[in-house]
Amino acid sequence: MSGRNESQCKSRCQTISRRSLLGSVSGGLYGAALAQLLGTNCPAEETATLSAGNAPPTNMNPRPPHAEPRAKSVIHLFMNGGPSQMDLFDPKPVLDAHHGEKYFDRIAGEVESPQSAGALMRSQYKFAQHGQCGMWMSDALPNLSRQVDDIAMIRSMYTTNITHEPAIYIMQSGKMSPGRPTLGSWVVYGLGSECRNLPAYVVLDDPLGLPVNGVENWEAGFLSPMFQGTRFRSTGTPVLNLRADVERPVDVVNSERQLIAELDVLHQSRRPGQSVLAARIASYELAARMQISASEALDLSQETQSTLDMYGIGREPTDSYGRRCLMARRLIERGVRFVQLFVNGNLWDHHTGLLAGLKTCCDRTDLPIAGLIRDLKQRGLFDSTLVAWGSEFGRLPIAQLAADRDDRNAGRDHNKNAFSVWLAGAGIQGGTTHGATDELGLHSVEDRVSVPDWHATVLHLLGLDHRQLFVLDNGLKEKLTGVEEARIVKEILK
Repeated sequence: MSGRNESQCKSRCQTISRRSLLGSVSGGLYGAALAQLLGTNCPAEETATLSAGNAPPTNMNPRPPHAEPRAKSVIHLFMNGGPSQMDLFDPKPVLDAHHGEKYFDRIAGEVESPQSAGALMRSQYKFAQHGQCGMWMSDALPNLSRQVDDIAMIRSMYTTNITHEPAIYIMQSGKMSPGRPTLGSWVVYGLGSECRNLPAYVVLDDPLGLPVNGVENWEAGFLSPMFQGTRFRSTGTPVLNLRADVERPVDVVNSERQLIAELDVLHQSRRPGQSVLAARIASYELAARMQISASEALDLSQETQSTLDMYGIGREPTDSYGRRCLMARRLIERGVRFVQLFVNGNLWDHHTGLLAGLKTCCDRTDLPIAGLIRDLKQRGLFDSTLVAWGSEFGRLPIAQLAADRDDRNAGRDHNKNAFSVWLAGAGIQGGTTHGATDELGLHSVEDRVSVPDWHATVLHLLGLDHRQLFVLDNGLKEKLTGVEEARIVKEILK
């Protein structure tokens, strides 16, 4: 703001009482909102706890990466619950040969529910090699099987906790406790936003319900709230309360916004270091710009019928997930940096009823995800977009029995020592299979990849060095990858 405008603003504020000001700014909700903003609404505990000079940036301006990026944006497909790797991506002939043999005693310490643990259990799905690369995949994923030459499969992932909540915290934020910045928050903290009229980090959660850990999956932790994920609804109005109840003349709206902006600057100048205040002001400004952009970005009626069919939109059970995959494409097409998709609850958590449960999950998501890859390729977005599929952990090679002890209703318990994820798109060498598990799929044994390794690889593709992306807090460099050494999985990169 120029000195003249600031002087005018100060003069105006000095000659207008709070009561008269609230009475003149459209009244009602607008006045109440402004009163809250001008009041003592930033208590000491909301201020940045970081030392002066090391506080996170308080704007979303684009920031240069540490190195030349391969990817401009990320679509993260999080399959909360723990998909079974040996039923989808990692065939184990030894399980076929030794199906029904007792094995629990050897892995008692690795089982979350020992009272229901059974014998070794083979996969009930058929595996075949697909594509020019010959990647193995089960018949539970007939559509993704046609895209294997575009993806890099990591079979050797492992984590450090066997329970959903802490394991999800690890996968999302690098630590097994809440209150930490998630991957998407670190990305937009490091790079800012290229899109002025949409959030940099968008979450498309399931209309059927929140995932495990709820909104903590996209929180900003000790970073400014400006960097947390923004939830968009996949049906109805994308963002609630975005539009005014009553239409007013454009000149009136613009004058009001100008006045509020001037008051915001004055209010913030008297309260330096208030990251929560800066985030709140920025969110108000973004909300005004989103009134047109958000609705247009998620308006699927602009798409052709062939595109809708590609994602399975308009039929069940693919409609909901297909809509969100297509919305993700439309968002990154408009400059959104990080889009995250979730399924409801613990959808992939098949302690019992694995055969039917896994098919239900695949039927909902397989066609939309394959359609997303195809659509990104035909629109020229594949080489600039990183698509990441994965969960918090995998499953065990032994059966977990239902109360009726009937093998036909069996499932699998959690496995922190081995699971599979895949990446596709920007910078990824398609048709690659990296790492291996033991003959049963119990442990990752070859070219093991930790969660910090995976995080470091995603950041690397965006041009961010995981060692340089940090916040100083009491002398400690707080990073997504933590204090232990992490390595970039270069074997899957071009």
